[in-house]
Amino acid sequence: METEAQHPEEEAKHPGEIVWCDLTVPHAETVRDFYRAVIGWSVTELEMGGYSDYCMNTPDTGKTVAGIVHARGVNSDLPAQWLIYVKVTSLDASMSAVRRNGGTVLTGPKPIPGGHYCVIRDPDGAVMALIQN
Repeated sequence: METEAQHPEEEAKHPGEIVWCDLTVPHAETVRDFYRAVIGWSVTELEMGGYSDYCMNTPDTGKTVAGIVHARGVNSDLPAQWLIYVKVTSLDASMSAVRRNGGTVLTGPKPIPGGHYCVIRDPDGAVMALIQN
């Protein structure tokens, strides 16, 4: 995941399941406020060492469902788009399969608490992240 801490609502997922989604943007505060107004999400700040990224929470239960993060530091090379993270059994094997099947590994592997992730592009240009933890 793009933040340096585990998300508090993350539950155990199985290979092939979507684990998380993030939006990495240059102006995270502006975009955070946009989605608060549009969707009604509440916000929990996540300290990143001199600035905060944001966990977005549902209005009814407060469950953390997404992240909005700054395009800085470890996130500076990520595209400004909603990015899903799919759990894989072996990140190395999946990255090799990406390359063999006409895709591109855009960034990574990068460490996160308890694992690693990478961002890939498929042969048609769609981007997603793969995570092993």
